[in-house]
Amino acid sequence: MKQAVIYSNKSQECERVESFLESIDVSYQTYYLDKDFTDNQFYSEFGNAQYPQIAIGIKHIGGLKEVLNWNMVRES
Repeated sequence: MKQAVIYSNKSQECERVESFLESIDVSYQTYYLDKDFTDNQFYSEFGNAQYPQIAIGIKHIGGLKEVLNWNMVRES
């Protein structure tokens, strides 16, 4: 089973990615803005990226759209 890490600001897209990962049986750990990291730390790590950012295994996938594309490729 794959393990994912989600960097979240608790937005609707962050909730969607959690639901999606559950639906494809990928376990995840969520880190929350202002609890586990700051905006400065997020942008230092991911540049100009949007929330959420997701890593699966040791690979940074990107945001919600990239996770959906990753799943389509994974299933092919």
